[in-house]
Amino acid sequence: MQLHYKSFGSGPALIILHGLFGSLDNWQTLAKQYAAHFSVFIIDQRNHGKSPHSDDPFTYPSLAEDLLGFMEQQGMYSANIIGHSMGGKVAMQFAVEHEGMVERLIVADMATRRYRPHHEEVLTALRAFPFDQITTRQDAEEWLSTRITDWGTRQFVLKNLDRKPDGGFEWKFNFAVLDRDYDNILEAVAAHGPVHIPTLFLHGANSNYVKAENHAEIRAIFPDAEFDSIEGAGHWLHADKPDAFMEKSLAFLLRR
Repeated sequence: MQLHYKSFGSGPALIILHGLFGSLDNWQTLAKQYAAHFSVFIIDQRNHGKSPHSDDPFTYPSLAEDLLGFMEQQGMYSANIIGHSMGGKVAMQFAVEHEGMVERLIVADMATRRYRPHHEEVLTALRAFPFDQITTRQDAEEWLSTRITDWGTRQFVLKNLDRKPDGGFEWKFNFAVLDRDYDNILEAVAAHGPVHIPTLFLHGANSNYVKAENHAEIRAIFPDAEFDSIEGAGHWLHADKPDAFMEKSLAFLLRR
């Protein structure tokens, strides 16, 4: 699979993986800052952004295989990796399967565990979205405003609304497959043993995705794991507090 990507800078490789319903655009501003130190690659994962849509099962092993293919296409033998949310699970699964290809790993607001369903408001709204009635982005905003109550989440979803060449709108992501395989997205990292890679689990202090009680199960897979938080940030910590995220992540990546 040929994944869509953008690259910036020069130096050691740094790959950034977005979360569910996201795209590489979510990381472009930070990527340009990392480019002062790294060759940065931001990627649209399959069924997201401008990367190919596929009806194949949407699983973390398949997404990890996509990442392996991308690195091979780029002639890349190893890289630093940052993954947010779903992208964090992909990064962890890749590290489990290809430990020697990961220099340093940053997992942003995600643990190794299986999560309970928690996107039902968004999924319900997207299932019912009336494309035949939507003629402007304002129409979409008004329709979603009573169905996705959190403003930030609603704006995040609206960034994926794409105008079709022949008129009307469509989602950039492959919602049919993401909805069908949502249970796979909640799944835990499938580990075969400990992975000895310098790893930072960086989470938002206002988020409940990574809790203290998760640390032991995380360290069972990533025994070298470090944990840190960003005050005033939620699940989208890199968007809520970009300066703090950059400071903490860069300090870890550049540590020798």
